[in-house]
Amino acid sequence: MEIAFSRLDDGVAKFVLSGVSPAFANSLRRTMIGEVPTLAIEDVIIYDNSSALFDEILTHRLGLIPLKTNLSEYKMKSECSCNGEGCPVCESVYTLSVEGPGLVTTSDLIPQNPETAPVNPDIPVVKLEVGQKVVLEAHAELNIGLEHAKWQPTLACGYKTYPVITVSDKCDSCGACVDECPRSVLKLGKKSVEIIESNLENCSMCKLCEKACMASGIGDEPAIRISSDDSKFIFVVESDGSMPVKDIMICALNKLKNKSESLVNVLTDISGAI
Repeated sequence: MEIAFSRLDDGVAKFVLSGVSPAFANSLRRTMIGEVPTLAIEDVIIYDNSSALFDEILTHRLGLIPLKTNLSEYKMKSECSCNGEGCPVCESVYTLSVEGPGLVTTSDLIPQNPETAPVNPDIPVVKLEVGQKVVLEAHAELNIGLEHAKWQPTLACGYKTYPVITVSDKCDSCGACVDECPRSVLKLGKKSVEIIESNLENCSMCKLCEKACMASGIGDEPAIRISSDDSKFIFVVESDGSMPVKDIMICALNKLKNKSESLVNVLTDISGAI
């Protein structure tokens, strides 16, 4: 397995994963989305809410706020020594007390631990008119996206198979496919159409070039063919800001590794018992 990055920063990663099966690529995608734990508000104690929103709607909005997450500082409640009662190891507590008029934003949500503050301080929560007030206490906990979408660490996480473009000797360099390509992947060469290698990953495999080639009257078969490499995948992963993309990937790969090792141990035990 090989990973080659074309972009890697805290928010977005684009890379080519090669030497793996489609099943592994999809497992990695699903693990990054649904099994990497993050913090999200789960319980809210409302002391006063005279805003236009019902308590349930206000609580739902708070639960969807992305929170900065450091996996080395927190444990899931199911793994904590407090047995799920709630403690500084498995919970992050926030307070909010605002009186109108004005717009309540995530900057008004004050964390006891500054390292678990909301990712963006300008997310609107509720608008208060004169005399309206919101006073509450919120408790965030670590969990995974398989439990609820609010614990997903990614905004976008997907892949496509790596495009393979083949130009045969039948190509007469008429340029019809070049004009039709919406991603500027092709160019005219001296004897035939050529591939712009730096743009190859942008190919959407729409096959409009094949149709244009056939429409030019070249014969029964197009001179250009679009296929894919089923052992090579282009990934794009975007974080919601709760943690860097690199940490999401490392955590997901470690979870896949642990699952594989557990499966090997189980199969070894079964084979030894037969």
